[in-house]
Amino acid sequence: MNGKMTESQSEVKWRVLFVSKSWFYVGLTSLFELFWIFGFNHAETWWHWLIVVGLIIVDFQFLYKACEGLPTGTVYAVFAGIGTVGTALMDVFLFGGSLNAGKLLFIFIVVVGVISLNIADLKDEQKRKAVE
Repeated sequence: MNGKMTESQSEVKWRVLFVSKSWFYVGLTSLFELFWIFGFNHAETWWHWLIVVGLIIVDFQFLYKACEGLPTGTVYAVFAGIGTVGTALMDVFLFGGSLNAGKLLFIFIVVVGVISLNIADLKDEQKRKAVE
């Protein structure tokens, strides 16, 4: 090797970087979703609501950026799954809600569903690449 990257190596490196960045945006959109949900529970004045609306706008920008590099279904499943689990846990730990076996079971089901969807999307991607 002469130290230069071939076209396919360069493409693979770019794709890995792009997908990693997309997952970073998934993390940000999931985090900001929890922020604005938390804001719903505390907003009392017009400027509180203005902050909540601002968080929602920023959140959906991160969601949009995540969907540029990953399958939309996967992004939304992770976004919704983290929002669902995060909100349930926020309710317990921040707002005095209760945690019981039923809630734990359904949180587990949501997590398994999101992971399974990601695995299925990965397999589809591998099949698509094998055909190309």
